Amino acid sequence: MPAKNLTANRAALGHRVGYALRHPDRVPRHVARAARDLWLRRRHPDHISYYRAVMRSDTRTDPDAAVGSRNRERWLALGAMQFDYLLGHGLRPEHRMLEIGCGNLRGGWRFIRHLEPGHYHGIDISPDILFAAQDTIVDMSLQKRLPNLTPVRDLTLRFLPDAHFDVVHAHSVFSHSPLPVIEECLANVGRVLTPDGWFDFTFDRTEGEEHHVLREDFYYRVETLVGLAEKHGLRARFMDDWEELPHGQSKIRVTHGEAGR
Repeated sequence: MPAKNLTANRAALGHRVGYALRHPDRVPRHVARAARDLWLRRRHPDHISYYRAVMRSDTRTDPDAAVGSRNRERWLALGAMQFDYLLGHGLRPEHRMLEIGCGNLRGGWRFIRHLEPGHYHGIDISPDILFAAQDTIVDMSLQKRLPNLTPVRDLTLRFLPDAHFDVVHAHSVFSHSPLPVIEECLANVGRVLTPDGWFDFTFDRTEGEEHHVLREDFYYRVETLVGLAEKHGLRARFMDDWEELPHGQSKIRVTHGEAGR
């Protein structure tokens, strides 16, 4: 895939006009998306309820596309990439894993298969995508692995036990989240992590001005997210080797204090 453009402000008028001129075939879809988002934003002023409505709309069309995969082959490839990376960075069958924004289990079904029964817990703000996740469990014959799937209203994680999860994982969640939502997660994730546990998350990285596109896609500087984690007593490390993979987002690993991997 092409190298990341880390300086472009995709919300700027000049960038949008230039993009439209280079890709005129994509303009109708963008206009339709903008109209839909304007309507949903009026009906759902807070971001979580707004994005839940976005997911409901997208899931009705195609659950795979709703989680960012343009086709089934890409869905499988991205799930394999997540799994292989985490497997190579410490994930073991006996670990207990929490996946934030598990979607329709693009990566989750592989984690469920790898972990001991009952050790996978997936949460998502969209009940609709969790219905699709149940279909994935059936399609992959994972019922006996006893995965837990829970819809949530926010990212306070208050219904989960202290120091329970060895691994917390959020793929393509913070890329769709404003800072208050990200901070809510970082303020609470340390409580559910074991002392030696870690939290991996992806995000859309920029080295220029932080911005968003249609309140759906958010671009952050590394130092912003690292500083936010440190504010809540966590240590954050940019995962350079993830950048070598064919994926458009970047990755940070968060641990307790000086614990690191």
